Amino acid sequence: MSAHRRVALASSVIGAVVVALDGTVLTIAQPTLQRDLHASFAEVQWTSTGYLIAVASLLVFAGRLGDRYGHQRLFAIGVLGFGAVSAGIGVASGVGWVIGLRVLQGVFGALLQPATLGMLRAAFPPDRLGMPIAVRTSAIGVAAAAGPLVGGVLVTHLGWRSVFFLNVVPALVLGVLALAVRPQGPPRATPPAGGRGRLDLPGAALLALALACLVHTLVGVPEHGWSASAALGLLTATGAGLLLVRHERRTADPLLPPDVLGSAVVGAALGILVAASAAMFGTLFVASFVLQDELGMDPLRTSLAALPGGAAMVLGAPLAAVAMRRYGARRTTAVALALLALGVLGLFRAAGMMAVGGGFLLLGAGFGTVMVTATAVVVREAAAGSAGVAGGLQQTAMNVGPVLGVAVAATLATVTDGLRVALPVLAGTALVGLLAARKLPDVGDRRATTVGPLRHHGGSEA
Repeated sequence: MSAHRRVALASSVIGAVVVALDGTVLTIAQPTLQRDLHASFAEVQWTSTGYLIAVASLLVFAGRLGDRYGHQRLFAIGVLGFGAVSAGIGVASGVGWVIGLRVLQGVFGALLQPATLGMLRAAFPPDRLGMPIAVRTSAIGVAAAAGPLVGGVLVTHLGWRSVFFLNVVPALVLGVLALAVRPQGPPRATPPAGGRGRLDLPGAALLALALACLVHTLVGVPEHGWSASAALGLLTATGAGLLLVRHERRTADPLLPPDVLGSAVVGAALGILVAASAAMFGTLFVASFVLQDELGMDPLRTSLAALPGGAAMVLGAPLAAVAMRRYGARRTTAVALALLALGVLGLFRAAGMMAVGGGFLLLGAGFGTVMVTATAVVVREAAAGSAGVAGGLQQTAMNVGPVLGVAVAATLATVTDGLRVALPVLAGTALVGLLAARKLPDVGDRRATTVGPLRHHGGSEA
């Protein structure tokens, strides 16, 4: 493997881990942060909500910037900024500063996240993307599983500020490495036939408004329910989305290029990611309450019961890449969604430790496989010049899906008898993805990639 490919893979994996670890350790640190800074519960919640809104609203535009100026360059800016802001949060004197800096950290997070996939698309041929994406998925699984433990140790012995200093050294190393090693081939993606064109700032603003309103509304549902402000937020998001579609059809240089927006394959893969992540994280939200409130497990036993899910995700991702190569994305994804739904239903019926562990095992195996297959389809089906936008859309799906799943579970809990009733609905959400899976490539099916994107990629960046 060339030095460029090693740097691209290491940057993609470690960059994704830094972001994943940041979110999980912060959850553990929030109670201590609240006491130390004399903050209200709402203020502490905004340290997460502000970050999430900033990230979700800017991911696609950041991906377009990567397509235009180079993914490795955007990654370096994003990861260095992410680390610098982390250090600033670590010395913040009040919760207002923490919230503001977390929003700024979300901006840098939006710059680096699509680039982690764009760099892989530029470094590896499309038919060899499965295993790098599987390694990235496994690393994210490790970070998600280790985050609570790492956060607990740091907060207990060094205080809440230490969880932010944790990001600084890895971010500095990654940023310098990304700047030092030049990518092979052209410094940036080849522009479309019509020229470099202009950045679609109106489209970016409309998309940011739609996503910010949607995410803000869904995040508030578990606590406040479907209030008048929630309805207004959804109406605003819908209106902005309709205006965006109208604008994108008329502008000469759209933010969402036709080869991405008009691709049924990419659209299906993104829909699957939303459905699977909604089912997965909605189930985790429900299970945390069911296991402790209904089954009487303490937090430690709850974590141990969920451990098979993390292990299955970490160990199963490389196997998913092998299965996709042998059986095709369509069949592999369909089986994975079925496993995910079975895991959710297993937790619905589970009462003992073994049954709960089995349910989480199926959850992790199914979700990890979907992450590998659907992400690989999104990245490799898009043309090399649109890899950043495709990566931004993938990351957006992975941000919207979880908040949607939690909102669905919380809503059902208010109109039914307990949270557990939400689990069959979440299982059905995963199975809805089967309809979209029929549009994914089958084994040996190259479709759009063989003519356009594959030749372009192979001739310039592979």
